[in-house]
Amino acid sequence: MTPLYYAISVVLVGFHKAFIAIGLSPAGGAGWALSIIGLTLVIRAALIPLFVKQIKSSRNMQLIQPKVKELQKKYGHDREKLAQETMKLYKETGTNPFASCLPILLQMPIFLALFRLLDHAAKNGSGNGVLTDSMAEQFGNAQLFGVVPISDTFLNANGHLSVQIVAAILVVAMTATTFTTQRQLMSKNMPSDALSGPYAQQQKMLLYVLPVVFAVGGIAFPIGVLLYWTTSNLWTMGQQFYVIRNNPAPGTPAAKAKADRDAHKAAKHGHPAAAATTEVVEPEVDRRPQQRQQPKRQSREQRKKSGGARPTDKTTPEGDQQ
Repeated sequence: MTPLYYAISVVLVGFHKAFIAIGLSPAGGAGWALSIIGLTLVIRAALIPLFVKQIKSSRNMQLIQPKVKELQKKYGHDREKLAQETMKLYKETGTNPFASCLPILLQMPIFLALFRLLDHAAKNGSGNGVLTDSMAEQFGNAQLFGVVPISDTFLNANGHLSVQIVAAILVVAMTATTFTTQRQLMSKNMPSDALSGPYAQQQKMLLYVLPVVFAVGGIAFPIGVLLYWTTSNLWTMGQQFYVIRNNPAPGTPAAKAKADRDAHKAAKHGHPAAAATTEVVEPEVDRRPQQRQQPKRQSREQRKKSGGARPTDKTTPEGDQQ
């Protein structure tokens, strides 16, 4: 965990010094809370390439579901063969069924490192990485609004009702954003063909299981860690909303909504008139071959020079007209 302690503490302390420079108290809860939010934004920005890979893999999983169903019908009696053919299909289409879990898996060590960093600072006043002992003591004793220690949890509120209220609000926000993000993906960016089958069942399971896991575990998380996870969920929800709105998967409700928006914008700027003009031009292109089928008439002198040959009739194939 030592490399993670250094990486997290460098970003955390850097933000804290920046907030101190603009006038926030070094020992105040606002400065440390904002530093945790800043740490979250830096981590999520660094994970954008992985998120793009996750979106592509998730889209491929949706689009190949009809082929997966065909394999299930064909090899349903042979599980080993079905698994082999399914993995072959994944390889051919460049799809990784586990890519959707990568952002969460990579965030878990960071999450645990922040948890332990805050826990050591609160209980022992000892720092890790570039977080000195004096700064760790400030970090562990920092209080939001002057009454809510960021190191306390819902279960360990030390008799502070305000801690339980803030923790409950953050747990609900964390759970709601997790559910909304997964629901948004299933309702808007999944084609009807993908709403059944093993992948859909996996998505439905995550839709209900993950929020429950976060809700149960959240009551044991310190306020500072809940701030990190809630901010991360809000980032994920906004990032996914942007991708679904502007680059939806084909054949999904989001793709239809985007097509309707594009058509509305085109109508607003008068683009349908240009499309109508194009439709008028197309028949002219269709008439051109008819003009080429007519034989070229020759004068009497030209026929004498050519040996008396007359132009062929309309039954002559194209290419021998002249």
